[in-house]
This record gives sequence, structure tokens and C-alpha cells, in this order.
Amino acid sequence: MHLDPLAIVTAFGLIFLAELPDKTMFASLAMGTRMRPLYVWFGTSSAFLVHVAIAVGAGGLIGLLPDWIVKLVSAALFGFGAFMLLRDGGGDGDEESETRTVTGFWPVYSTAFMAVFISEWGDLTQITTANLAASNGTWSTAIGSAAALMSVSALALVAGRFIAKRVPLKTVQRIGGLCMLGLAIWSVVEIFMA
Repeated sequence: MHLDPLAIVTAFGLIFLAELPDKTMFASLAMGTRMRPLYVWFGTSSAFLVHVAIAVGAGGLIGLLPDWIVKLVSAALFGFGAFMLLRDGGGDGDEESETRTVTGFWPVYSTAFMAVFISEWGDLTQITTANLAASNGTWSTAIGSAAALMSVSALALVAGRFIAKRVPLKTVQRIGGLCMLGLAIWSVVEIFMA
């Protein structure tokens, strides 16, 4: 196993910049305001690790699934997330006890894992990781890509927690729900733009 520091830094930089404005970052931010951030991070990081392994090990594997199916499932998951956030955020009541939060490690972990795992199929970062692995080395690319993806998720969760402490929870839920709804609509639009 040969590790090339330059290849690690290159993979980190490219993947970090590509993932920063990505829908997964906004999904992580929204989940972090509603669920325990550390559990969300474990779920998103696990999904990213699986995607990096797939991209590095078999970059062409994602070509087996039709792109429109991946985008449609992604849209459905974002739509479900929007529904969950908006249904509780619609009332004007002041009771915090009315707001239900997904709790427990496994429910939060599996929700975060599935949201990222499905929506990242064929994503720019996965394709870029596969291309970098072909030219810069498997392990160096895997380490740099995984570190970048997990860093963006952590950044989104910290930002989500910061916002949640300063803005009323119902407002954060409404904004998060609208963002998730926007991501669901965008995923459907992408089907027709391809």
C-alpha cells in the first residue's frame, strides 16, 4: 500500500469543493437541526465510506443503474424529509413538546445513511473519486475523498446546530423543510434535463 500525500491533498481539495454546494450538505444541515448531530454524522459518514469504496473499487458500477431511477428515489427521500419537517413546523403553538424529534442511534443513523447512500449514486463526487483513483492511486484517493466528504458533513452539522441555537426551532424546521422540498423538486427536474 503506497500513500502519496499529494494525491491525498488533491482528492481532498477537489472532493471538498465539489461537495460543499451539494444537496447532501443541505440535507445534513436539515437533519442536524432535527436529529442528534453526532448520530447523523455517523450515518452520513458511513454512507460516504461505502460510496468511496464503490467508486474506488469499481468506478463503473454506478453505470449499471439507470440515472432516472437514482434521481427519482432521491427525490422521494427528499420529499419525505420535507414532509416530516413541514408537518410539525406548521402550527403557531408555543409548546416545544409538540415537536417530535427522531431519537435513538439506529433510527437516526439509518435515516442519515439511507438519505446519503441513495442520493449520492452517480454524483459528481463519486465519479470524480473513481477518476482520481484511476490516475492517482486507490488508497490515497480513498483517504482524501472520504476525509473531504466527512468534513463537509461535519461542517453542515455544526452550522445546523449553530443556527438551531439562535433561531426558533419551528422556523428552522420550516426552512429545512422548504430546502428539502426544493431538493426533491430539483432531483425530479434533473431527470428531465438529462
